Formats: sequence, structure tokens, C-alpha cells
Amino acid sequence: MACAGNAGLTVMAYVDINIHGYMSRAEPVSFQTTLRVRDRCLCLHVQRAARALARRFDQALQPHGLTSGQFSLMMSLNRPKAPGLGSVAELLAMDRTTLTAALKPLQRRGLVTVEVDPDDRRGRLLRLTGKGKNLLAKAAPVWEQTHTEMEAMLEEGEPDRLRRTLRLLEPGRQSK
Repeated sequence: MACAGNAGLTVMAYVDINIHGYMSRAEPVSFQTTLRVRDRCLCLHVQRAARALARRFDQALQPHGLTSGQFSLMMSLNRPKAPGLGSVAELLAMDRTTLTAALKPLQRRGLVTVEVDPDDRRGRLLRLTGKGKNLLAKAAPVWEQTHTEMEAMLEEGEPDRLRRTLRLLEPGRQSK
């Protein structure tokens, strides 16, 4: 409802936005479209494969109390110099808020620390603790074995081809 005053006269105007009516006029999605999405959607197929891989690595890493995501995060911190939050977020293709949330359980377990960057007090540096390095050293051979098993499921040369193809879809690599 909008009000407008004109020389002491108030005019009331009603604006009817019938979004539901517009949306209800859309044609239903055909089952043929559903099948096409099921069979051709790159996003769906990558998500399914990612879930299957993550489940396999989660199971393998579970005796060490890690998920595949936590292992990847800890491995991304395994550098000679403590990385900043932003560079780790970029490497893992995560936003900073999601990365911060993923760090919390690792911090509570004493596996990583988040420190103020002495060169830029606004920044944060991420570091594996001694305990984190020890756990990573125990989990890395499990990752190696599981990774070898997963690659063996593919034909010769396919793992490298798959990695190259997936890199084409990474942020900043798409055609403008």
C-alpha cells in the first residue's frame, strides 16, 4: 500500500503483487527433463562421486578420529610457514566462514591453532600443533593406501585425466 499526500488530500493506492499466481502458471517439469538431468547433469555426477569418495576416505580415516575434510584441511596447513586463513580458504575452495567453522573442532582437540598475524593484526595464521602433526603422520599412510585403492579402480591414465578435467572447472578457470 502506498500513501501520497496532495494539498491535504491523502490518496491510498494498493499494489497487488501476485507472485504465487505467476509461479503457479509455470509448466510442470516433465519426467523427460528429470531423466535428462539425472543422466547429464555434471553437478549431480560430481556431487555423487564426491560423496562416494568422501565416504570411502571417512571410513578409512575414522580410526584416527578424522574425516576426509579434516584430513584435507590439516594437510593444507602442513607447510614450512603458517598460512593465512584466506590462502587456505582459497586452496580448499571454501569461504572464510565455512573454513572458520571447520577449524573449530580441530582447535578444540588441540590439533591446530589460529593465531593473530604479527605482520597484519587483522589476519589470522593457521598452524598445526605438535599433536596435529603427529596425527597427520599417522593418518597419511592410511590416505596413501586408500588413494591407491581408489585410483586402481580406474583405467591406466584415467586418474590424471580426471584431475586435469576437474581443474578446468575450478574457480577462475571458466570461460568469461
